[in-house]
Amino acid sequence: MASHILAIDQGTTSSRALVFDRAMKVVGHGQKEFAQHFPQSGWVEHDPEDIWESVVFSIRTALKRAGLSAGDVAAIGITNQRETTLVWDRKSGKPIHRAIVWQDRRTTDICNQLKSAGQEALVTRKTGLLLDPYFSGTKVKWLLDTIEGARQRAEAGELAFGTVDTYLIWRLTGGAVHATDATNASRTLLFDIENNTWDDELLALFGVPASMLPEVRDCDGDFGQTDASVLGESIPIRGVAGDQHAAVIGQACFAPGMIKSTYGTGCFAVLNTGDTLVRSHNRLLSTIAYRLGGKTTYALEGSIFVAGAAVQWLRDGLKIIGKASDSGRLAIDADARQNVYLVPAFVGLGAPYWDAEARGAMFGLTRNTGPEEFARAALEAVCYQTADLLDAMHKDWNAHGAATVLRVDGGMVESDYTMQFLADILNAPVDRPHMLETTVLGAAWLAGQAIGVWPDQEEFSRSWALQCQFVPEMGDALRNEKLAGWRDAVSRTLSGR
Repeated sequence: MASHILAIDQGTTSSRALVFDRAMKVVGHGQKEFAQHFPQSGWVEHDPEDIWESVVFSIRTALKRAGLSAGDVAAIGITNQRETTLVWDRKSGKPIHRAIVWQDRRTTDICNQLKSAGQEALVTRKTGLLLDPYFSGTKVKWLLDTIEGARQRAEAGELAFGTVDTYLIWRLTGGAVHATDATNASRTLLFDIENNTWDDELLALFGVPASMLPEVRDCDGDFGQTDASVLGESIPIRGVAGDQHAAVIGQACFAPGMIKSTYGTGCFAVLNTGDTLVRSHNRLLSTIAYRLGGKTTYALEGSIFVAGAAVQWLRDGLKIIGKASDSGRLAIDADARQNVYLVPAFVGLGAPYWDAEARGAMFGLTRNTGPEEFARAALEAVCYQTADLLDAMHKDWNAHGAATVLRVDGGMVESDYTMQFLADILNAPVDRPHMLETTVLGAAWLAGQAIGVWPDQEEFSRSWALQCQFVPEMGDALRNEKLAGWRDAVSRTLSGR
């Protein structure tokens, strides 16, 4: 009897697939990067075919390395980059345009027009989100308004909309299933998170025909069977969640008050608020953490657009490091007397500033500033931004009354330098788990428990294991001085709008 779980992690710069055994251990891994397209300043696109091919390659590689075939897989879980928007022809499956990535800022003017018309309060009340180019709704509007004939085709029912999870489900099932999960739906600006439904008033506001929309299912719902032509066998898809929501699950942050922060291309801190939909007064996002068995759990989220992307900039833009792991070694050698700050607003600033027109800047440069200081500033910028998020979270919700402990995951957390500075600047413990692949683990758990191969929520929580805890060592005076310098740098970077 098949007992392995295949988890797909479709990310911003690469796609990965991991095969887990019944004991929740990784036995096979595949990964493939794909091209990023930047047609104009602030625009970011992916070729949907590149996404698809990288996913299929990663799956086949993972199965091969595990010494398994598709017939050995009991179920598939999917996690994905959120908000990235695709529209395709229902008959041919051909996209009408490249995917518009979550980082893309081309719809800034649309957002500003809607704000000027006084529509943001309505959007926030229903979706928990802000009017920002980050989310899918304005991206769909741009596609329908810009691509010749698109709106007419959409109104005729010929086009389908989806985030990356929906597109992959469509492709994996041979076009048989057009569905998403509640977490991805909650990031579109089109979904009422309190009533758990697509909202007609929001659809009218953004000019999106209801016929384009996927069906919304629970994270541990049934998303159909893969077409046998894709992997050689038909496999049930039984778990779907956006990447940050999957990380909440993978970190076993099931109790209200628990916080996780994921450091990938961007950084995303999520606070579980249980069955309470908390309305933020500090420019955080109210969102669905997950929906299991028809029960919705909510969260507060702070989104940082640039985290690991700043390290990629050091590597690919400035070419001062050969690989990402070099950044921590360089940072250790930086001159402690230099207070260099990087505000990585390459595609604007996310929470709690939400300034789409801000652009990156560095402050405190001297003639002695070199690669070491650049590396330190890039890593520390992620920590400063996290401090901004947690400060806003505590202002919005203090119901748990306990001291903050942050569970972290993602590629950047392998850097001891970064995690120690994070603990120092937060003045709070930072817990790094043994299993760093928490996002893909969350997707795997959704599928595994749905078919009875993996343990339930309570037992899964007990399996979470600490690898290392970083505790604060920095004095209050130095911490306050560094935070003041950061906030001054941010104030100088904001666009003023």
